[in-house]
Amino acid sequence: MASLKEIRAKVTSIKSTQKITRAMQMVAASKMRRAQERMEVGRPYADSMRRVISHLVHASSDYKHPYMVTRPVDKVGYIVITSDRGLAGGLNINLFKALTKSIQQYQDQSVQAEFAVIGAKGVSFFKNFGGNVTSAVTDYGDKPTFEQLNAPVQAMLEDYSNGKLDRIYVVYNQFVNAMTQKPIVSQLVPLPEGAFGDEDSGIQTELSWDYIYEPDIKTLIDELLGRYIESIVYQAVMENIASEQSSRMVAMKAATDNAGDLINDLQLVYNKLRQAAITREISEIVGGAAAVS
Repeated sequence: MASLKEIRAKVTSIKSTQKITRAMQMVAASKMRRAQERMEVGRPYADSMRRVISHLVHASSDYKHPYMVTRPVDKVGYIVITSDRGLAGGLNINLFKALTKSIQQYQDQSVQAEFAVIGAKGVSFFKNFGGNVTSAVTDYGDKPTFEQLNAPVQAMLEDYSNGKLDRIYVVYNQFVNAMTQKPIVSQLVPLPEGAFGDEDSGIQTELSWDYIYEPDIKTLIDELLGRYIESIVYQAVMENIASEQSSRMVAMKAATDNAGDLINDLQLVYNKLRQAAITREISEIVGGAAAVS
């Protein structure tokens, strides 16, 4: 059994760790609120972009952009968004489970896959998992700019336009609330059927009005669809950052609580040992006094 000195040293060490986890919990909570605000600010832009493109698509039903044309699948691409840092509970592990499940379904159909990775944890995962990683971005921080994230997205879209890829997915953690983050594997291109449907877009297509376009409507659709895809990926990164901070906050709170429980258990053992030592000393004194008398 451990001595009193060893137990005191363990309690001191755990208390020091508890201070660190409590501080990390508070930092993560503060960062989560700011990340959630940035995430919510980006949603109106994506919604407005969807409404504009919806109107253009309905106004020019005879033109089909390549991002809206489904073709046979021989090779797929995944844009995988992970965190740069750990200590976030099972956030990245759950994401990788959803990713590998999707990959396995395509491997069963003899469909190849390549990957663009955003986040250091994703890079570490593919070093062990294997796979064709065509591009990677790490150290993007808590407030990434679109320029930091654009390279892997454009590389994937270029491969799709050149026919090297037939389908692209974006994989990220969706922020539901502070306690819940949901791993998502969402088809990016070709755009899913109904992506610009009436119900989602809010556009009443039965209206007869239209615009005069400058330049032509085809050029506008080409440009706006590219921006729309980029906005989806950027919003997914914002969602993942908010999920990361909330998951880290919960994980650090659990670590802090567990440290408190462990300290209480050790303190109980310490008190029992101390009481036993005191009782033994009293017994020895009483025994010595009896022997002298």
